[in-house]
Amino acid sequence: MGFLAGTLTTLAFVPQVVRTWRRRSGEDLSLGMLLAFSTGVLLCLLYGLGTRALPIILANAVTLALSVSLIVIRFCYRRRRADPPGEDGDR
Repeated sequence: MGFLAGTLTTLAFVPQVVRTWRRRSGEDLSLGMLLAFSTGVLLCLLYGLGTRALPIILANAVTLALSVSLIVIRFCYRRRRADPPGEDGDR
């Protein structure tokens, strides 16, 4: 049951990552929510490591990677849109 629950909750994040990647925009993502969620997932991961609960470890490790990737994508695309044209070294 733990593996099934972890798989479903982790897979729920995949469409958001794919959508953000394809749109090349993370502006509609709440940074506060992502940071709070990622912190909670990190704490669950640490709990899983402490209790050696493999379903908790695997699910939270993958979910943390997905949520951190959303944060990174959000900042990367935000920075690219803020750069003035022609000033990024392309000639």
